[in-house]
Amino acid sequence: MINVQELICITCPKGCVTKVWKEKGDIKIEGKVCKKGTVYIKQEYIEPKRMLTSTVVVERSAARRLPVRTREAIPKQKLFAAMDQLSHIRVEPPVKIGDVIIPNLLDTGVDVIASDDLL
Repeated sequence: MINVQELICITCPKGCVTKVWKEKGDIKIEGKVCKKGTVYIKQEYIEPKRMLTSTVVVERSAARRLPVRTREAIPKQKLFAAMDQLSHIRVEPPVKIGDVIIPNLLDTGVDVIASDDLL
């Protein structure tokens, strides 16, 4: 049985609607989609990934939270575990934009970095 999924490309505002399935080891896409969209749709079908943006607790500062994000997208199924890990993180000043807060989040090879300065 062929597992056909309907996916909407979000690489641009057009929102192209596609149908995707696997046939004889190849990923087939039906619908009008550009090169960037094709890459996105294939990735979304094989292993959906998302950027994670959140905050962590700040100690010894007037600021209470520091915004953080993943440097790259991580597997979608790891988002809740990642949020749980972030809920236990505490940082203290000084922190600069881009500083690594958590290296190699959940063995994804992706770092969590600061999105703001904390002086």
